[in-house]
Amino acid sequence: MAAAPAPAAVGGLEGNKEWMDAEDVKLVDALAAEGQSHLFADWPAAGEHDDDKRRLLDQLRHLDKSYAGGLVKYIRNARQLLKDSKEGVNPFEGCTPAVPEGEKLDFGSQHFRELERAGIAAAGEAAFVLVAGGLGERLGYSGIKVALPVESASGMCFLELYVKSILALGAKAGRALPLAIMTSDDTHQRTVDLLDKHSHWGAAPGQITLIKQEKVACLADNDARLALLPNDPFQVQTKPHGHGDVHMLLHSSGLADKWLADGFKWVCFFQDTNGLVFRALPAAIGVSVANDYDVNSLAVPRRAKEAIGAITRLTYPDGRHITMNVEYNQLDPLLRATIAPEGDVNDDTGFSPFPGNINQLVLKLSTYCAELHRHGGVIAEFVNPKYADASKEKFKSSTRLECMMQDFPKSLPEGCRVGFTVVNQVWAAYSPVKNSPADAAAKAAGGNPSHSATTGELDMYLTNCKMLQALGARIDGPQPAEFNGIKDLELWPRVAWSPLWACSWDDVEAKVTASKLHIGADAALVIEAPDAEIRSLDLQRGALVIKAASGGSQEAAAAGSNGTGGEAAAGAAGAAAEPAAAAAPIIVDGLTVDNVGWEWQPLDPDAGAAEEEYIRGFRVVRHEQQVLP
Repeated sequence: MAAAPAPAAVGGLEGNKEWMDAEDVKLVDALAAEGQSHLFADWPAAGEHDDDKRRLLDQLRHLDKSYAGGLVKYIRNARQLLKDSKEGVNPFEGCTPAVPEGEKLDFGSQHFRELERAGIAAAGEAAFVLVAGGLGERLGYSGIKVALPVESASGMCFLELYVKSILALGAKAGRALPLAIMTSDDTHQRTVDLLDKHSHWGAAPGQITLIKQEKVACLADNDARLALLPNDPFQVQTKPHGHGDVHMLLHSSGLADKWLADGFKWVCFFQDTNGLVFRALPAAIGVSVANDYDVNSLAVPRRAKEAIGAITRLTYPDGRHITMNVEYNQLDPLLRATIAPEGDVNDDTGFSPFPGNINQLVLKLSTYCAELHRHGGVIAEFVNPKYADASKEKFKSSTRLECMMQDFPKSLPEGCRVGFTVVNQVWAAYSPVKNSPADAAAKAAGGNPSHSATTGELDMYLTNCKMLQALGARIDGPQPAEFNGIKDLELWPRVAWSPLWACSWDDVEAKVTASKLHIGADAALVIEAPDAEIRSLDLQRGALVIKAASGGSQEAAAAGSNGTGGEAAAGAAGAAAEPAAAAAPIIVDGLTVDNVGWEWQPLDPDAGAAEEEYIRGFRVVRHEQQVLP
């Protein structure tokens, strides 16, 4: 009698459940019920490619745990948003726009300085969040963006500037102010390495916390079926979810709740390459205090139809009011359909009445934590599929859900106070580094801000010189310049200082006798010493660097004697290093400087250059300088 044939090996999901644990079975059953059976349909029988199957299960578990509500909620959210996208649903249907409540400030005015003082006092109860998940590839820089030098005179990188700004504010309050940095797979380890290399620039242990953003699953079609990699059927395609993930991470990590329990009242969000943010942020905190804002967006004047989101107050048909960011390509048609047939146009100031969003936020921490608990930190998401044709049935490539940090106010309950703070002088508050040299030159040629490493650096010098000038100093210049094909640039004297020396108008005024300060048009002044005081200085030509020191005499005068710049205040704010026991301020009095100095030399397009130089379009040649002490 012939032996009975062996039963055929069963593949797919049912044929493999026997080796899965209960957690895996629960997850795959839930996914299958949500239309995701295709993930497992081609699995071979148990015993074949089991390591690959486990690899997919591990990834699915990770994706499930890293999204508030899990993968099932992600798929359901995606299915609804994809349906709305296909049907052309207008999220602003029936809404009436209006100019929101807010403050417009002139940089350095009496009112600005009053708000800055109030904001610096309130900053002693503020936590800070840096969204830093990006590499600099778009700029032509292979490193993490926060490692880029803000400017070439001091060489200070963005992360150092931000950490020292927070240390300076903490020094005034006598406490360590927390900083959370959102990283990504691309930037996390390099951010850790940068902080460790510089001993966190003096921040206390535990003062800086890194929270890593995870990616989300990609979607293959309108049914929100998860997309597998074309060359690997055991891996789901993933992409970044957007910087709005920062809210979910602050909730899931417990950081926001901890800050509230520790007595902090405000949380300030900022992005990775705007070196001027801390020139405006204290005043914005002051505006939040004065107006009791739950949400305050730091904003800039915006030209009508300029490609930047607009802070807008919306009234819904049911009477609800929301103040939020509306993208520029949505604002104009909304205005035309409602209150302004001419659309988004400039008013008598030459700007649109709707200010421009720059993704720098001040939130009331109690309101923020309550909202995080209400929705788990998941804020309004959107989907932007690229359809293959007008039928909108197929995608050109997979898509995913995205979210934006500035959309947090969309879910706020009625009655919350939402406003904005505009600094009318854009150069003093917003000069981000986000475009490659070629893109920057094209934008500048079209009459738009280049938002390049070139202008980011030059605007730092401009702002510092304007501050000194407004206080009574004689600042020569600026000189005309052209770098990287960007024409009509202004190159001011290269003045740079550490936030530990000055983080406010009052600090600068207290440490500089402006009426006795002259800086020549082609000069450079770098102030690193926190306690330096300039009583009389004629920097006619060349470069002067005032360094922090560990010991010495009290004065750096015409003869060149000097004292030390201690960091005791930064120590009070959490600095690790002990200040020198006999530290005394460096006093510059009766000093005249005239040397060959430093040259901002335009790069030959064909010449080799470091990436940091290439994206700026110049190389700094340091011929000669005087260094104190």
